Amino acid sequence: MVETPQLTAARRILVVDDSRMQRRILAAQLARAGYQVQEAGTAEEALAICAETEPDLILSDWVMPGMSGLEFCRAFREMPRTGYGYFVLLSSKTEKDEVALGLQSGADDYLLKPVNGDELRARLAAGERILRMERELKEKNRLVSSTLAELQGLYDTLDRDLKEAWKLQQSLVRERFRSFGSADVSLLLRPTGHVGGDLVGFFPINARRIGLYGIDVSGHGITSALMTARLSGYLSGASPDQNIALIPAEAGGHDARPPAELAAYLNALVIEEMRTESYFTLIYADVDLISGRVEMVQAGHPHPAVQRAGGRVEYLGRGGFPIGLIENAEYESFATVLRPGDRLFLMSDGVTEAADARGALLGETGLGAIMAGSAQMPGPAFLEALMWDLITFSGGDLTDDVSAVLLEFHGAPSSC
Repeated sequence: MVETPQLTAARRILVVDDSRMQRRILAAQLARAGYQVQEAGTAEEALAICAETEPDLILSDWVMPGMSGLEFCRAFREMPRTGYGYFVLLSSKTEKDEVALGLQSGADDYLLKPVNGDELRARLAAGERILRMERELKEKNRLVSSTLAELQGLYDTLDRDLKEAWKLQQSLVRERFRSFGSADVSLLLRPTGHVGGDLVGFFPINARRIGLYGIDVSGHGITSALMTARLSGYLSGASPDQNIALIPAEAGGHDARPPAELAAYLNALVIEEMRTESYFTLIYADVDLISGRVEMVQAGHPHPAVQRAGGRVEYLGRGGFPIGLIENAEYESFATVLRPGDRLFLMSDGVTEAADARGALLGETGLGAIMAGSAQMPGPAFLEALMWDLITFSGGDLTDDVSAVLLEFHGAPSSC
């Protein structure tokens, strides 16, 4: 004998048959098996019960006056329900075509009349397993939906926080353009995400010199952004006394550390005091606004470019170790002289390493072509055109932050 299924909660089963005797026989068997049994003499009556109580299982005769069991099954499947209903057709029909028609109409199983008790319990046990799996799946889906809703809430909160973080990071670059008379400085800072690891800036050293810098912290996201926030304080133009690039001058005011010395100082500071796994590349330039002499240090950053007044582009520097990567790393300075009409361009690798659809990098050659095409544009317009060219080149798929400093040297006034 087939074992009666163990029910975690009594299932509601609806017996539909125009024969009162058949209903009573089936109802008695099912009640002994632990089901809550309801009866209906017609399909129409059964539909009314289904609308009110949503039975878990249905045993329905095929041939009945009025609506047939087949029609009842189709109508039942069209009813809105909170869970699945298992439908078994009862009939004396034995033809395979008839059985197939019943299953195609939405029935889950088929039993021949007169119904054998053991076979009935076995078929209902199979139905129980399906209903149990449906219930478990529904619960898992509910948990997944609930978890996704919680994650969406966390994402929305994080998204709001990151947008605020973006505003704060952008505020680190308070001035995007300044004219120093003999030279103009323009800045570009475009993270690929909410926040990034690039930082650019400038600060006055004294009456005739300014410092320019570009920084690219390893990695992306919040950690890199926090690093740039701290570094911005070390190179602040608003707080000269806290700017580690500046040193007191003998005659009062400020002088600046030589670029190579500044790189070494930053390297020791990051390794010994900040104690972080992050490192960063640096380009720093000390510009004399009168003579046009520029002394620079390159620490892992892309080579700085000088565009001469005639349009020719030169790349300077010999590389150098990133800051915070190698203890006691040594750095060397190099210099160039700008003439009126020359431009100095310091860029992050998000510019030269922008890739097209085939994976080819823009490189220094591609950048040179962009600079040549925009040679007559003033600083802010040039940087906007650069971003447009990068987006066009990459098909809109820029994967790294983009930052740059452009200095346009006009030359000192003749009275100086």
